Amino acid sequence: MGKPLQIRIQAAGAQLVYALPTVLRRLIAGRPIRKDGQELALDAQLLLRLQQLTGTSMTKGGVAGARKALDESAGLVAGKPLRLVHTRDVRIPAGSADLDATLYTPEGIDDHSGLLLFFHGGGWVIGTRASHDNTARFLANHARTRVLSVEYRLAPEDPFPAAADDALAAFDHVCAKAGELGVDPARIAVGGDSAGGNLAAVVAQQTVRRGGPSPVFQLLLYPGVDATVRRRSRELFGDGFFLTDGDMTWFLDHYAPEGVDRTDPKLSPLLAEDVSGVAPAYIATAGFDPLRDEGEAYAEKLRTAGVPVALSRQPDLIHGYASFLGVGTRFREATAEAAGALRVGLSLAAFGEPTKVDHSA
Repeated sequence: MGKPLQIRIQAAGAQLVYALPTVLRRLIAGRPIRKDGQELALDAQLLLRLQQLTGTSMTKGGVAGARKALDESAGLVAGKPLRLVHTRDVRIPAGSADLDATLYTPEGIDDHSGLLLFFHGGGWVIGTRASHDNTARFLANHARTRVLSVEYRLAPEDPFPAAADDALAAFDHVCAKAGELGVDPARIAVGGDSAGGNLAAVVAQQTVRRGGPSPVFQLLLYPGVDATVRRRSRELFGDGFFLTDGDMTWFLDHYAPEGVDRTDPKLSPLLAEDVSGVAPAYIATAGFDPLRDEGEAYAEKLRTAGVPVALSRQPDLIHGYASFLGVGTRFREATAEAAGALRVGLSLAAFGEPTKVDHSA
C-alpha cells in the first residue's frame, strides 16, 4: 500500500527544501549551532528544523501511536529504495515463534559472500525491517555483501531479554544455514544502529562467552550500551537533537521495566567484566547524540581488552543519521564510511586476518 498523501507531500517538500541554495537552507535552519566544540552540520540542523515545523516525535502517542507514526513516515527522509539490491523473505526459528527477516543481495555479487546480520534501531519498542529498508540496502550495496535484517520481538509486549534472545537465535540460524543463504560461514558480521547496535554488541559478547561460532566483525552505529549511567553527552544533547532524554527513558522503561537488572551485560554490554576475544569493531558515534559518550566508552573498553577498534565520531551529526539517506549529502557520507569499514572487515576475515584499524575520535 502506498504512503498516505500527507506523508508524500511532506517528503516532496523535504526534497525541495534540501535542493535550495545553501544561503536559503541556512535561513530556514537558523544560525549555526555550536556546542561542546562542535558545529552541527547544516543538513542535520535543517532536518531538526523540519521536524520542529511538522511536530514529529519518536514517542508521541504512546506505543501504538509511535509505531504508527514511524510506519507512516519511514520514507520521509530515507530516500527511494536502492533498486540494485534484490530481496527475499527468510524465516528464522526462535523458540516458540519464528522471526521474519529480509535478505538483501546486491546485484552481481558472488555466492559465498560475507553477510551482515543487521538489527534495526528504535529503542527495542518501535522500528521494523521496513523502517530501515533503505539503510540495509545501502549497506549491502556499498559494502558489496549480503545483509539479513531481522524482525526481532519488541517491548513492551516482549520485554528484555526477548530482543537479545532473538538476536542470538538469528545468529545461530545464519551460521547453521549459511550455505542456503549463499554466504561464507567464516565471514558473518553483526551490526545495527542504536538499540540494534546494542543487540549486535550483545551477540558478539555472548557467542564468545558460550563458545562455538562468533561474529568476525561488529558494525555498531551510535549504540546504546549502558542502561545504568547518565553521561555528559546525555546532559548536553538530551533536548532538541532528535533523540531526547525523555525518549531514552521511555524506551528503556518499556524494554527493561522495574525488576530488570539493568547491569546485566545482555542489556548493558559496556558493563561486561570481560570483553576480550570479541570481534573487531567499527563504532560510530554522533557528536550531537545523547548516546555519544557511552558508545565511545565502549570503544575504549574493547581497545583496552586488546580488541581491534575503529572509533569514528561524526562530530557534526545527530542520532539516527543512517536512516536519513534521502536528504542532503552529509548523512550518506557518514553511512558510506560505515559501509566501507564493513567491507574491509569482511575482506580481512576472508584471509583470516584481524581488523587492524584503530583511530580515536
